[in-house]
Amino acid sequence: MSRLFVSLVLLVFFMQTGFALLESGMARSKNAVNVIMKNYMDVCLGSLVFWAVGFGLMFGLNESGFLGMSHLFPDFDEDWSFTFLLFQTMFAATAATIASGAMAERTRYMGYLVGAMLITGLIYPVFGSWVWGGFFGGKGWLAELGFIDFAGSTVVHSVGAWCALAGIMVVGPRLGRFDPVTGKGRLIPGHNLTIVALGGFILWLGWFGFNAGSTLQGDASLGKIALNTHLAACAGAAGIFLCQALLGRPVLLTLTINGSLGGLVAITAGCATMSMGHAIVTGLIAGVIVMLGTLMLEMLQLDDAVGAIPVHGFAGVWGTLAAGWFLQSDPYNLHNLWVQAVGCVVAFLWAFPLALLVYWVLEKTIGLRASNLQQQRGLDFTEHHELGYPEFDHVRLHKPLAQ
Repeated sequence: MSRLFVSLVLLVFFMQTGFALLESGMARSKNAVNVIMKNYMDVCLGSLVFWAVGFGLMFGLNESGFLGMSHLFPDFDEDWSFTFLLFQTMFAATAATIASGAMAERTRYMGYLVGAMLITGLIYPVFGSWVWGGFFGGKGWLAELGFIDFAGSTVVHSVGAWCALAGIMVVGPRLGRFDPVTGKGRLIPGHNLTIVALGGFILWLGWFGFNAGSTLQGDASLGKIALNTHLAACAGAAGIFLCQALLGRPVLLTLTINGSLGGLVAITAGCATMSMGHAIVTGLIAGVIVMLGTLMLEMLQLDDAVGAIPVHGFAGVWGTLAAGWFLQSDPYNLHNLWVQAVGCVVAFLWAFPLALLVYWVLEKTIGLRASNLQQQRGLDFTEHHELGYPEFDHVRLHKPLAQ
C-alpha cells in the first residue's frame, strides 16, 4: 500500500511539469524562461514555507475548528506522517502555481515569488484547515457542517484561482491585450501549442494521483475515482467543443485543453461520491462554464493569460456544488447544496480580499508589474538575462542590461 501511495504522490508532483509546459507554451517565446522559472521556484520555495508553517496551520491540532495550533517546523515519529506531509506539500504547490499562468508575461519575478510563498504559507493552509484540518486532532468548522470537497475543487483550485483573480486585477493586462479605444480584446497567441497539448496530457495523468491519492489508502475505491476523473475530463473537452461549434467559433486547441482541465477540476470534489453518469454531466457542464467564463473575463477586460480562473475558479465552484447535488448516497438534497454553496462563498471571501491586499502591497513596495519596456523586450531577458530560444535573437541576448 505504501509503495502505491508514494507512486500517486509522485504523479501529483509530475503535475508541476504539466503546469510549466502548458503555461510557457501559452506565453510568447520572449517570456518562456520567466514562466518556467516561476513554476519551478514556487514549488521549491512554497514547499519550504509549507513545511515550516503551512502544514501546521492546516493539519495541526485544530480544537477551535479554525486553525491548526501544532506541528510548525514538523518532525514525526511515525513513517506515515512523512508521506502525508509530502502528499499535502504537492497540493499546496498546485494552489500556488495557478496564479503564475494567469499573471504571466507582465509580472515581476521577485514580487510573484513573495506572493506564492504567502499563498502556500497562509492563504491556502488556513482555508484548508476549515475543510481538511485536524489530522492531529480536532476538525475544521466547514467539515463539521458537512462540506464535501474530496480532493480540492475549492480547497486547492478555487482558492488558487481567487488569488490569481486578485493578481491580474492588481497587475493589469498585458500591453496590447485590449484596444484602448473600443476595449475589445486582442488575441496574444502562445508560442508553442505543441507543448501546451503535452502539458495538458501530463496534467491529466497527474490528476489520477491527485484524486485517487486523496483516499489516503490503496483499496478498490481507486478504480471508481480514477474512472470518474477520466470521464469528467473527456466530457469537459466535449462540452467546450459543443460550445465553440454552436457559437460558430473556431475550435481552438487551447480552449479544448482548458475544457478538459475544467472537467478535471470540477470532478475533484466529488470523484469518490458520484456515479459515472453524474461525473460525465459534471465534466460536460464544466466545459461550458470554462467557455463562458473565458468570454466573460474578456468582456470585463481582465487578462488571464492561460484561462486559469475559468478553469480552476469557475469550474471549481461548479464541481463543489455538484459534489453536494449529485452525492450518490443522498442526491438532490437542497441542504447539501446549501452547505456546498456556503463553502464556496467562504473560500472566495477569505482568499480573494487577502490576496488582493498582498498583491497591492507588493506592487507598492518591491513592485509587481513589469514596466512597458521590460514587457516589450521580454521578461526572459529583463528578469533573467537568458532567452528560451537564443538562436532567434542574438542581438538582444548580448546587449548590455543598462541599454
